[in-house]
Amino acid sequence: MFFHVILTDDCNLCCRYCRGKEFDLLLSGDDSSSVDFFMPTELSYNLESLYSFLEKDPEGCLTFYGGEPLMRTDLIREIMDNAPVKRFFIQTNGLLLHELENEYLDRLEAILVSIDGPEEITDLNRGKGTFSRVIENVLKVRREGFDGEIIARMTVTEGTDIYEAVNFLISDPTCQFSSAHWQIDADFSCNCRQEIFESWISGNYMPGIRKLIAEWVLTMERKGYVPRLYPFLQTAEDLLRGENSRLRCGCGYASYTITTDGHICPCPIMIGMKDYYVGHITSADPRNLPVVHMEGSCRVCPIYGFCGGRCLYADVTRPWQAEQKKLICSTVHDLRNTIIAALPAISDLITQGTITMQDFVHTRYNGCEIIP
Repeated sequence: MFFHVILTDDCNLCCRYCRGKEFDLLLSGDDSSSVDFFMPTELSYNLESLYSFLEKDPEGCLTFYGGEPLMRTDLIREIMDNAPVKRFFIQTNGLLLHELENEYLDRLEAILVSIDGPEEITDLNRGKGTFSRVIENVLKVRREGFDGEIIARMTVTEGTDIYEAVNFLISDPTCQFSSAHWQIDADFSCNCRQEIFESWISGNYMPGIRKLIAEWVLTMERKGYVPRLYPFLQTAEDLLRGENSRLRCGCGYASYTITTDGHICPCPIMIGMKDYYVGHITSADPRNLPVVHMEGSCRVCPIYGFCGGRCLYADVTRPWQAEQKKLICSTVHDLRNTIIAALPAISDLITQGTITMQDFVHTRYNGCEIIP
């Protein structure tokens, strides 16, 4: 089982698409009585309870999460020294990577770093100077010998040229990212946004995705490896194998989140949503946690087995009007259609031995967004 451990709700950035927006949407609903307004901002339970919980799962994996988890390097060190788990991951904005010693960095299977593309778009979304500080730390980690995955964890908005942003992060030698995934910022709380969003989707995002997939296949042909672009990697693997998927992030069945007070919920964005807590680390068994099912209209969608429902939080809160959801879903349909169109070429490359199915194998539920 994969667990996101919330170390702190504090953060040293204030991004334009901050998680606070999600709580605004939640509180705009009919009933806020199920929201835990008293969630502690810092991890407040006894760590021995965490270790006792985790030792029941012989295949347990931990992802350090926040807020900004590197604001609590003390907890990261203590947990990595004592937690009985197989693997560690971290999702971070990267500004404090230099504060964690190499002996701990080297034990991380993957470092997921929030960055949105080139300097202009990253600094626009995340604050002036953020890009250069993050890149400096990523390069330092590489220079000092980290050979695990460093994954660009992107948020894309109407200001993003998706083709340029992804290509830059995975191709420019000054970046040193080995992989990338991205999530569309689909907040329609601003009345004027839908028209702008629709124009961006049709004029930049979907054409850019098609171009990226074409280059993805061309790289396989010319260089003999499969670039780790997660929205393509996992979905293409399943299509090649003829397999369907549940919710691809694993939330609510393969991945859960441990809140700062020790409660267990299905998703990091759902902390504080008491109705969806599935237990507490002092009493729950990680091998037998309740499954949280998708319940909305996605379950009857013809491409549900490809998409898996996109987002459990959105399924629960239903933040979009029907027309807005249709817009978002159009990007998933286009992604699927474009990958399906590329499958014959990919299959030929496998047959020829240029690449193998093993090249698509990756750690699932490692925190990457698969369906943007």
